[in-house]
Amino acid sequence: MHRRQLLIAGGSLMALSACASVPTPADRMAGEYLPVSNPTTLAEEARIARAVLPQTTPKAELLQPWTGPYDGVPPWDKVTPAKLREALLEGIELNRADVAAVANNPEAPTFANTLVAMELMGAPLDRVSNIYSVMTGNIGGDEYDALDTEMSPILSAFFDEISFNDKLFQRVKAVADNADAMGLNAQQTRLAVRSRDSFIRSGANLDATGKTELGRINTALSNAFTRFGQKVVADENAWTVIPSEAGVAGLPASNKAAAAAAARGKSIPGWIIMNTRSSVDPFLTFADSRQMREAVWKKFVNRGDNGDANDTNATIAEIVKLRDQRAKLLGYRNHAELRMQDTMAKTPAAAKSLMDRVWAPARERVAEEVADMKAIAGYDIEPWDYLYFAEKVRKAKYDLDQNELKPYFELNAVRAGSFYMAERLYGFQFKKLPAGSVPVFEENVVTYEVHDKATGRLLGLYYTDDYARPGKRSGAWMTTYRSFSQLDGSKVILASNNNNFTKPEPGQPVLLSLDDAETMFHEFGHALHYFSSVVTYPSFGNTPRDFVEYPSQVHEHWVLTRPILDGFMKHVETGQPMPQALVDKIDASETFNQGYATVSYLSSAIVDMDLHTQDTPPTDIDAFEKASLARIGMPREIVMRHRLPQFNHLFTSDAYSAGYYSYLWSETMDADTWAYFEESGDVFNPDISGRFKSIMLAPGNTTDRADAYRQFRGRDVDVSALLKVRGFPVS
Repeated sequence: MHRRQLLIAGGSLMALSACASVPTPADRMAGEYLPVSNPTTLAEEARIARAVLPQTTPKAELLQPWTGPYDGVPPWDKVTPAKLREALLEGIELNRADVAAVANNPEAPTFANTLVAMELMGAPLDRVSNIYSVMTGNIGGDEYDALDTEMSPILSAFFDEISFNDKLFQRVKAVADNADAMGLNAQQTRLAVRSRDSFIRSGANLDATGKTELGRINTALSNAFTRFGQKVVADENAWTVIPSEAGVAGLPASNKAAAAAAARGKSIPGWIIMNTRSSVDPFLTFADSRQMREAVWKKFVNRGDNGDANDTNATIAEIVKLRDQRAKLLGYRNHAELRMQDTMAKTPAAAKSLMDRVWAPARERVAEEVADMKAIAGYDIEPWDYLYFAEKVRKAKYDLDQNELKPYFELNAVRAGSFYMAERLYGFQFKKLPAGSVPVFEENVVTYEVHDKATGRLLGLYYTDDYARPGKRSGAWMTTYRSFSQLDGSKVILASNNNNFTKPEPGQPVLLSLDDAETMFHEFGHALHYFSSVVTYPSFGNTPRDFVEYPSQVHEHWVLTRPILDGFMKHVETGQPMPQALVDKIDASETFNQGYATVSYLSSAIVDMDLHTQDTPPTDIDAFEKASLARIGMPREIVMRHRLPQFNHLFTSDAYSAGYYSYLWSETMDADTWAYFEESGDVFNPDISGRFKSIMLAPGNTTDRADAYRQFRGRDVDVSALLKVRGFPVS
């Protein structure tokens, strides 16, 4: 949980002696601001900023600076819920003192004593917040759920306290408004202006009554986010029992063995399919039993929507109502308009325009796919039939069976292939560390050193957490425990990738689908983005929501490149690389089932935007979902990839709310970038990869990302590349 994503960077200030020649804050507000000298070096900025920070030593164990190798690593071996609570509460108090020192500094505001100080403040709380995020998301359980329930509203109220601190805001505003007079450079001006605008979007311009109301809304939202996430996790900790051999007929041996192992682990006879996508999708693709496919599908798509203690519909209704109240309090028509102020798309209309352009051809493609499947099935296709008969069509049309592919995508081999990609493109080398080299939060976590090949310099430490377990949230994601910034002293970057694969029996391989392999490369792309970072100020490490998926999505394309296939994707039994004939089949079927893939994703994005642009927020969430899908003509044979009752992206935080479209927005750049590599004749083209790293990855949000793309590609994004990738007509 990075506070800088919520508002601004942290830091605390020790009061400097006032100078009679410099205007006081009151004088500054009353008359013309007098320029002051501007530091010319980063070191001088940092010295001034740190001079005004309280030099308080934290008491709580988990607030201490991280020690050990790699410039210090998280002390996972010392974490308990009680210690975490103690550290969070003290961390808030330390950060509160930091804020007071910055806000009440008698010296006139400068970039160094205000903006740079804010970048540095709150370091102890930052450290423990990262630990808190991992323990509640990767570990979970009753104790951490209780801690999350208690602390989420407390943290929310504290961040509001920062947002509503008028003295702090006025100092930031003074620097931003007078950037030219102060002689700020482009980066300094961008940081000051973005911080000022973030304050305003967070309620800094509201009167006392408005701030009180906004604080109430934000605290209520924090509580609702926590409840939603815990309810969905509870429903995902369920499973479907397959009592007989007939129920698992058709499953690949690896999936069948994993289902049997899961059942044994719970002392249940037969097989069980856990209620997570990584277990459900293979079952729906290969299981011959239509009855069992229906049972597994219904359990999965009804997470959070069963009218029981874990039902999320009332929680969603509360969240959308609160978001609407907040947006209107801040002067926006709806939540989407507020959320999209700091994005590449800028407006809901721009996002909708892109989605509409893709939706029509995607829906038409679904009709073609359904006709092909019905010809084989002999009956109407239901949602639990789609993946199963799509696989039959794939086999018939392209002589391609997904079961042929899985033996080539063993988990460790896929990871090794991703490391090779990173070395070829960016010169990164990964070295696996022996178990016990550094503390980890779960015994199956594996760590790697990351080095720059050209210089040998240590860049980072990479953690991998691959297996599903009770309490862990579903899906796949990337987390940074410590990001790079020159201001922070260029410390070793600490990043992780997290998956939810079913842990096999000892000695058995984890065989992945092609989709799973691409997901691993996707999440690894997020990590590569952070390992590439050379930003000056920490806040610039956070890019717009509709840009952040671009560096991850483009890396999916390298999975099936010949050097990676030949070197790493070798058959788990024969040791032979994937033959070109099989690759050709995959290439021939590249746009196969894109109707399903696009509609399932895009329907979720459209409903998200629809939900958050309503004049009056809905109260009956199920009814709204059905009506929204009916308006766009959702094919009856497909369900949303994320139905609202389990849509973690939208309702465990504000992060992707009115922003799920961002995957499609990012894919326009991703497809256009991949075309750039392919057109060069070398998908590892060192000139293009070097420019991609230096222009698109390394600078973070130092410059406008649309301008950066034009610098990289030599023009604006060509959306037709996206349509071509999905096999849709280019209009």
